[in-house]
Amino acid sequence: MNQITDPVGVSPLEAQVVAGLRTTVGERLAAWAGDEAYSAREREQRGRELINAALAERTAAAISSGGRVLNSAAEQRVAKAVFDALFGLGGFQELLEDPDVENIYANGCDIVFVDTVREKGKRVGPVASSDEELIEMIRMLAARAGTEERRFDRGSPHLNLALKDGSRLFAVMGISERPSVSIRRHRYTSVPLKELVRLGTLSAELSDQLGAAVRARLNIVIAGGTNSGKTTLMDALCGEIPAHERLVTVEDTFEIGLHKNPQAHPNVVPLQSREANLEGVGEISQAACVRMGLRMSPDRVIVGEVRGDEVLPMLNAMSQGNDGSMTTVHANSTAGVFQRFQAYAAQAPEKLGLEATNLLVAGAVNVIVHLAKDKDGARFITGVREVTGTDGAQVTSNEVYRPGPDGRAAYAYGWRAETVERLIDAGADPASFQRGWSA
Repeated sequence: MNQITDPVGVSPLEAQVVAGLRTTVGERLAAWAGDEAYSAREREQRGRELINAALAERTAAAISSGGRVLNSAAEQRVAKAVFDALFGLGGFQELLEDPDVENIYANGCDIVFVDTVREKGKRVGPVASSDEELIEMIRMLAARAGTEERRFDRGSPHLNLALKDGSRLFAVMGISERPSVSIRRHRYTSVPLKELVRLGTLSAELSDQLGAAVRARLNIVIAGGTNSGKTTLMDALCGEIPAHERLVTVEDTFEIGLHKNPQAHPNVVPLQSREANLEGVGEISQAACVRMGLRMSPDRVIVGEVRGDEVLPMLNAMSQGNDGSMTTVHANSTAGVFQRFQAYAAQAPEKLGLEATNLLVAGAVNVIVHLAKDKDGARFITGVREVTGTDGAQVTSNEVYRPGPDGRAAYAYGWRAETVERLIDAGADPASFQRGWSA
């Protein structure tokens, strides 16, 4: 693993130079840009030019006044720190560039931990010189990230957004003793199912069957705990969706990213919920986004995560012609998804009862997949459940795969015969069902 160093990575003198250049270059960049709509690449290129020019000016001034001159290596560190502050994520940037880092937690500017592929809770260096600098860093990021500016101040003390690399950032200030930042990374983005097989997330047999389930337009719910790989698996399954289909994605922050891959999915409408402004107006909930998406004639609706009253429009979408839709949910097992949906439906404005919810689930969901993460950080599928209908007020289902002795998915009762036929018609290898069909 790459050694994790202090993300700031500069001496006190260099830090002083960084602070001065950050202000100088920032002002010059703003004056250069004016009201012109330059692209991100053009702004970054101009930023590098201004940083180099400012460093040259600083060196000339130090020589003429007898001050300390930075050597070449120090100048490179300073230039990178200034660039990261203006265009990246400042002291977090080095951690985000480390492929082994999975999650980053800052409890203030100097109490920083990371989870890596081999170690959890590793203490690393500060990400800013003060809490005020950390807040300003996040505030600048909020101003330039996403589809619209997001505030981060005492009036809006929390921030939730997706970074350019797909990582998900959540920050709070004011309501905690010190500003706190959590960054969840997706180390594997746009990963095909065969790569998840190589990583040990699922078997080749199960990969073949789940890929066929997507192509057969079965509605799929992916369940698991936090950071268990739900989004990664959803992205891999979306890779099985034919390119000609029209998709609507609904998220609170853009993580799925199907709209960023026009070669695979050229016809995607990404919708993102938003919170109310300081006057308490302008909120667009995920439930509202799902309803809007249904008016856009999608072939499938992909909801990043169901965590509230959006469960009802999502289930309605699955049962009213948008076959092949997908979502994720926090649940501790495949069977636990039913209880989770029941709770969300009861809390929705419609306050749907248990029997009505179960009927809706049974008519909407076809397949439930559950993932977990072991103590070493490996993600894997633990079970697959096929929803078969209702028995009175209860949802009936069939455990296709269940957790084996090591917790990983092991063959249980298999798919129903009619489902096997449907999967084979969608391209599944008949040999992957060699253990027999369930009646």
